Amino acid sequence: MISPPMATHLLPARTISPVSNGCAAAAIPSSPSMAARPRRIPSGLQSVTGRGKFSLAAVTLDDYLPMRSTEVKNRTSTDDITSLRLITAAKTPYLPDGRFDLEAYDSLINMQIEGGAEGVIVGGTTGEGHLMSWDEHIMLIGHTVNCFGTRIKVIGNTGSNSTREAVHATEQGFAVGMHAALHINPYYGKTSIEGIISHFEAVLPMGPTIIYNVPSRTAQDIPLEVIMAISGYPNMAGVKECVGHERVKHYTDKGIAIWSGNDDECHASRWKYGATGVISVASNLVPGLMHSLMYKGENATLNEKLLPLMKWLFCQPNPIALNTALAQLGVSRPVFRLPYVPLPLEKRIEFVRIVEAIGRENFVGQKEARILDDDEFVLISRY
Repeated sequence: MISPPMATHLLPARTISPVSNGCAAAAIPSSPSMAARPRRIPSGLQSVTGRGKFSLAAVTLDDYLPMRSTEVKNRTSTDDITSLRLITAAKTPYLPDGRFDLEAYDSLINMQIEGGAEGVIVGGTTGEGHLMSWDEHIMLIGHTVNCFGTRIKVIGNTGSNSTREAVHATEQGFAVGMHAALHINPYYGKTSIEGIISHFEAVLPMGPTIIYNVPSRTAQDIPLEVIMAISGYPNMAGVKECVGHERVKHYTDKGIAIWSGNDDECHASRWKYGATGVISVASNLVPGLMHSLMYKGENATLNEKLLPLMKWLFCQPNPIALNTALAQLGVSRPVFRLPYVPLPLEKRIEFVRIVEAIGRENFVGQKEARILDDDEFVLISRY
């Protein structure tokens, strides 16, 4: 009879080689005192005790963290993240062969910094992290830290619907220097409330973390009880919330930092419902105006002026409109990784009119907004 194979720690299908940090691998503790402080860990270790009716691995928090140096621990505090009011969900530009256009990317990040953005999400929904290999994803996080990490907080989207992939990517993201992680709840397959809590518990010990709730994409809301269950973790920085003002107020009343995930609601969320700020798509285009919206008090006039742009940006699923707009402004090449394709001609014409109404000087880049022809766009299926 053939014996079953021994359990191994397999790397995710999309991965890069582990980043060495000079720390020895954690051993399973044998002393009763250590076993008395169980923590959930993202590995195949045997479970022996735990919270509630589910068993947890008998390993202390410090024993399994992949990076334990003083330099890593002291690099960024959760307070450094919760103080950020304008975070840009950055676009990832491409070359005609589908590779990252790092020159255009660096220029865009510089424009965000100059416009007043204090943080940047790398490889999020807007940055098309779901179309990247983990090689590309971790490289872009590391590149952003290397080039801009002293001038802006780098928040890597290392979330996944697979807990194993989320843990592995988050280890690597912090190893290459990101200041915080963005984590979504498991999507498509979905899971139970207890499963969502356990998923977040697996990644929260690694560093400052923003939880991202966007039911329109995950098909599952992160309910109040989940956030309250994990709110006591020291690394819980807050929530990017897309459900609406009532949810925002519930959390802010309890002292939880909230960033609006909806540009068209962020002004009211900030000034009427207590949100810390916004994680913004529109700030890719008008960072200075979005900074004013978050910092200079209630400004209904400016908000009304920006609403047509915000609504246009979501006329089709993000980041289709943003990709089209940045190409029209000459900030990025008109290259799309499928399945994204540019907006139709009438929407491209509408964008030029919006730019004229708001004022070209308020937008990123130096070139005039153009109405690109269909044949100027490049669509790439292999990348």
